[in-house]
Amino acid sequence: MSSLFLEPLAQVSLPTVCLVVLLVAYVALSFTELSLLRKSYATFSHLVTFAYSCFLKPHSGDGTGNQQDALESFYKSQASIYDITRSKLLQGREDMLALVAAQVKYRCEAGQIRQKPIWVDIGGGTGWNIEQMQSQLDVPTYFHAIYLVDLSTSLCEIARQRFQRLGWKNVHVICQDARTFNLADYESGVEESRRDFSIGQSAYDEDAKDSVGADLLTMSYSLSMIPEFHSAVDSITNLLAADGIVGVVDFYVQNQIEFQSRNYIGGAIDRHCMWISRVFWRTWFELDRVNLESARRDYIEYKFGTILSTNKRCRLLGLRIPYYIFVGCSRGTSSSMHHVEALDAAVTESPFISALDVHAKSVNPPKPRRSSSTERRSKAYDTAVVNLAASLPLPAAYYQNNKTRIYYDDTLPKHRQFKDEYIYAFTWEDSRVDSRLLKITGDDVILAITSAGDNILSYCLERPKRVHAVDLNPAQNHLLELKVAAFKALDQEDMWKIFGEGKHENFQQLLLTNLSPHLSSQAFDYWLHVGQSTFSPGGKGLYFTGGSRHALRLISWLGKALGIRKDMSRLSEAQTMNEQREIWSKRVRRVLLSQLLAYFVIGSERFLWKALGVPSEQRAMIENDYQQQLQLAKGAKATADGKHQSGLDNTGSISALKSGHAIWNYGVQTLDPVVNHTLVSEDNHYYLVCLLGKYTKKCHPTYLGAKAHAKLSQPGALDGLRIHTDELSEVFARMQPESLTIAVLMDSMDWFNPTGPEADAQVKVVNSALKQGGRVLLRSAGLDPWYIRAFESNGFSCKRVAARIPVGTCTDRVNMYASTWICTKVASLA
Repeated sequence: MSSLFLEPLAQVSLPTVCLVVLLVAYVALSFTELSLLRKSYATFSHLVTFAYSCFLKPHSGDGTGNQQDALESFYKSQASIYDITRSKLLQGREDMLALVAAQVKYRCEAGQIRQKPIWVDIGGGTGWNIEQMQSQLDVPTYFHAIYLVDLSTSLCEIARQRFQRLGWKNVHVICQDARTFNLADYESGVEESRRDFSIGQSAYDEDAKDSVGADLLTMSYSLSMIPEFHSAVDSITNLLAADGIVGVVDFYVQNQIEFQSRNYIGGAIDRHCMWISRVFWRTWFELDRVNLESARRDYIEYKFGTILSTNKRCRLLGLRIPYYIFVGCSRGTSSSMHHVEALDAAVTESPFISALDVHAKSVNPPKPRRSSSTERRSKAYDTAVVNLAASLPLPAAYYQNNKTRIYYDDTLPKHRQFKDEYIYAFTWEDSRVDSRLLKITGDDVILAITSAGDNILSYCLERPKRVHAVDLNPAQNHLLELKVAAFKALDQEDMWKIFGEGKHENFQQLLLTNLSPHLSSQAFDYWLHVGQSTFSPGGKGLYFTGGSRHALRLISWLGKALGIRKDMSRLSEAQTMNEQREIWSKRVRRVLLSQLLAYFVIGSERFLWKALGVPSEQRAMIENDYQQQLQLAKGAKATADGKHQSGLDNTGSISALKSGHAIWNYGVQTLDPVVNHTLVSEDNHYYLVCLLGKYTKKCHPTYLGAKAHAKLSQPGALDGLRIHTDELSEVFARMQPESLTIAVLMDSMDWFNPTGPEADAQVKVVNSALKQGGRVLLRSAGLDPWYIRAFESNGFSCKRVAARIPVGTCTDRVNMYASTWICTKVASLA
């Protein structure tokens, strides 16, 4: 080595390298602010301290196994940098605080919490949660008192310094074991008028309840650090006031086998963790005495009723750490059994609904009536009985603030088949024609298919007695729920951005702070996962989501690829019918009604189902009508063997070429009359949204108008709406006989197989549920649907009120269906 330095080249090279390093360092320091260097050094120092404290330093305390000593061993060296180093790791805290703040505000406004609330933050550490809550509520004035309870003396000292700096006199830092904390020890000295609001009832054990209850309880990444978590959760259960809210955010890992049979967890999107995630994160966190076993979360869900629940991933350094947010309430009170008994005794169109009405009037409850053989039971009632018998919490639907969404089991295959995606982002039914045909009054009880919910809201504008929205696809009902929540919580400007333009720059925050108190747990969980991408200003918007996005994307792609994009834009802006017809016939029609496109794309069974929601049975009806038209055109006599011949008996004989031509012909009979008879830019929002991907202030669904918003945003305006997630036949069968006046089935009967028993069975339950003179509104892809005979043979008089005959007829602004029918009940079945 010494000889190396004797080399002339080395003697020159080494000083040169050192000089270059010094010059680079000098230049870098010359152009870098001193404050930035200090900040970088501080950040590096904090990270080193954090890494050492968490991964290298042993945490055994004084060797006695005392939990407080163990906590001090872990936190003492990093207490001063705790908040800085946890900002990225402990995600979800802001969301949890926003959710519980929204719930507390809702309950205060509803009169459930009558005075300033008390908040207890279990394991509150440095007080970061309480200071962060200032962005949601004015902490010093909104809360009567706040208690931060933590066992670490080092973190409590940081918290005291924080609140001394902020000058918040109503915040009290208590260094104590959460299991022994009792609010009465601190609140018993205040005057009686300020204590009435928080003298609550224990969830179950009346003897164990605290004399003073907390209106808000939070646990932020603390439950996973409590060794004896059962006793800690039991303590906070008895600490919560009757109308109080509990919020928990923490890490977890869990296998779907553990929770898949539970009906009370409030949704399970992304709850399952892969085996490698379960093993790795549980082992990793155990090094710091943080326990991620699923029993902790399970016990929280067992001890409290679920209001909202969601599962997320903390993205840190390319890793995804599972965490959850839980918002709950007391499982029940001493009056729970009365509510179930009232539900059992109710005799309405839905026993579950009646029980909820009784719940709202529980101050002077009616005497339960005896059960009779004619009573129907909802699935919600059946489930409530089973859960109460097994000492389990009731499903999350029972604890939601607005009892709009009826309980359903989201784990069933019939719901899972849709893969958490709606088909329709907008409704293909002309609400103006519906209103003219149905003439809805205040005495009507309506049952209709949800679809995208636009028509449901149109019916609600007519102020009927009750509207039951039914859809087997949970996501379609999530969309309707979001619209209902928007009417209750948002102004018209925000409402228009979300559903008019399909985009909102602040949707996620609106969901957490405004909409969440009005959503069921499943709907909230769904929109928390997909809402940001759906309504992102940088995306294509709401109407380019769901199954219908395939149709809109195809139209958009054709416009670009074939050079008619400007023509399509002009079509959406045409001011006169003549201008519109000219634009259509000149270029747009040749593309959208291309026979090649119909044969190979639109006419394919997969595209018809995924993009347009057309099942194979409905496609077969279109093909059968087309075949009959060909026979009539040739002068052939229709086959008449005594049976009704508009069904699907001959579909096997149609060739693939004629099948594609049938779809093309159907498209021609749909679109040409629309262009010739309706002005898209001003009076046909159904096709305007297909061209633009959004609505305009001049042309939009009825529910997006200013008058509609003023009407539906009034308190109680949508209280008569009930949302069922089930098959139509199931909902009809559980309705009280002769309780409905109107049933709107859209084109759902087209979906049945004509050789199966399902259509006849559904017609019978519809007959049972309808009052005498009750009406069924039907639309069909067939001119003379085969199932009309099933209605006529089961007590209905049927009348075709619109049909695309002769060719070129426009039945309504959508004109998507070949015929429209009104079936009136004239006789009851035995």
